[in-house]
Amino acid sequence: MDSTKYIFVTGGVSSSLGKGIIAASLAKLLQARGFAVTIQKLDPYINVDPGTLNPYEHGECYVTDDGAETDLDLGHYERFLNHPTSQANNVTTGRIYQSVIEKERRGEFLGKTVQVIPHITNEIKERIQHLGQDGRYDIVITEIGGTVGDIESLPYIEAVRQLKWELGRHNSLFIHLTLIPYLAAAGELKTKPTQHSVKTLMESGIQADVLVCRTEHELSDDLRTKLALFCNVEKEAVIQSIDAKTIYDVPNLMLGEGLDEIALKKLDLKKDQKPDLVQWNEFLSRHKNPKGSVTIGLIGKYVELQDSYKSILESFIHAGAANEVSVSVISIHSEHLTAENVASEVGHLDGLLVAPGFGERGIEGKISAVAYARTHNIPFLGICLGMQMAVIEYARNVVGLDGANSTEMDVDTPHPVIDLMEAQKTIKDKGGTMRLGSWACSVVPDSNVGSIYPTTQIQERHRHRYEFNDDYRSKIEAAGMRITGVNPDTGLVEIVEIPNHPWFVGVQYHPEYKSTVANPHPLFVGFVGKAFELSKNNK
Repeated sequence: MDSTKYIFVTGGVSSSLGKGIIAASLAKLLQARGFAVTIQKLDPYINVDPGTLNPYEHGECYVTDDGAETDLDLGHYERFLNHPTSQANNVTTGRIYQSVIEKERRGEFLGKTVQVIPHITNEIKERIQHLGQDGRYDIVITEIGGTVGDIESLPYIEAVRQLKWELGRHNSLFIHLTLIPYLAAAGELKTKPTQHSVKTLMESGIQADVLVCRTEHELSDDLRTKLALFCNVEKEAVIQSIDAKTIYDVPNLMLGEGLDEIALKKLDLKKDQKPDLVQWNEFLSRHKNPKGSVTIGLIGKYVELQDSYKSILESFIHAGAANEVSVSVISIHSEHLTAENVASEVGHLDGLLVAPGFGERGIEGKISAVAYARTHNIPFLGICLGMQMAVIEYARNVVGLDGANSTEMDVDTPHPVIDLMEAQKTIKDKGGTMRLGSWACSVVPDSNVGSIYPTTQIQERHRHRYEFNDDYRSKIEAAGMRITGVNPDTGLVEIVEIPNHPWFVGVQYHPEYKSTVANPHPLFVGFVGKAFELSKNNK
């Protein structure tokens, strides 16, 4: 038996209550007390990973250093803890069943009938305990996706029920996040949905140790007493999670409620050291007390759902705090942009970011935005597809390559300045086959990007199939666009810039995946800083 402690976070009453933020906030408090903590997400959908999902279905697909395409909650975990996650931090039903079926095909079950119990639940338990086996972590927090009572979540609930007894006393803790709705007509908060949710959890054999109650209004002492009585928890274990102005307030709110104290008490862990949140609170102070403001346009085609670009939006918060400015992000649908209306849509903005994405829809709008930023000296940052659009726009309008395009959008383009990576041309399966994870990049020192990175040898995370076509490199560079970053092993173009522009940078990788509260990404910091500098000069 290892000495690692396990915390399980379940949700009830409603989805989207913020289990990931609560898990990340508790992890932050425990980390700030000196414990080694990691968080994993158990997702009940049957997809092996979210890599093939449309962002409208599940929000952003987050990518780890080791190339896992994961749930966006892993982004929150990294941004709060400033510690990388991995394949092991995101487990899906699809991956569980795939593994069990592969074992059955290999004959590992000795002729037995393969069933949900014990085979599926055993696989889940192995995945949960994997992170705690090598002694790296004192505490593993496991967030169980979905809502208690959902049929999809039942195998996970059963697995952690079994695990509670296998781990032994004081080695596991169950936190149940619920909603306390406010009925305006009655003028009061209602506890009945939470009571039913806790009852449903108990019917599965799990007694919640801690209740975290999402609410729009303060919980009274009487209401906390009622919840403790009817839900069979200690009164001090009824934790209020009131709506916050920013997710980065939540660790302090949970500290005030004593969530970390009750967790340590129930896990029988020493709690002598008080949480060290100095750096965290310095960030919050800069975020809440800006000395200026900038407005950045985010040009994308999934803008109706904020979670589609979650890491980008959070990166702007980190970069804004680093520059002591407030960053207002205006989402602009690229399908609605044309050469005729682009000036009225983006002309008033301090900077433009053209977002990642896939497919032909909205491409010409992105190219119009790039052209406007380039010709009007508006600070520009293109990420992945955004970088590719910058290359296409330059090839068409500066180099003079009429019809230049990506073969992703037009297989018959006369000038495929963006083309399918050679290694991708024989791949048929879509899931998990892109260029994924952390790859090296050598940065040219005397460049915009070279001036903001602390080193010329960097590692950045990727998620793409198409790349800058090297056959056009000499023509494009001769016309003035500069290649300032390449992969040292493959020669793959990673960064492009326009030197005679105040700030025009396109990167093939995804810098937003590595930005954290403790380490804002230098690209976002530099971009926001330049946008603010120019906006002051123009006022």
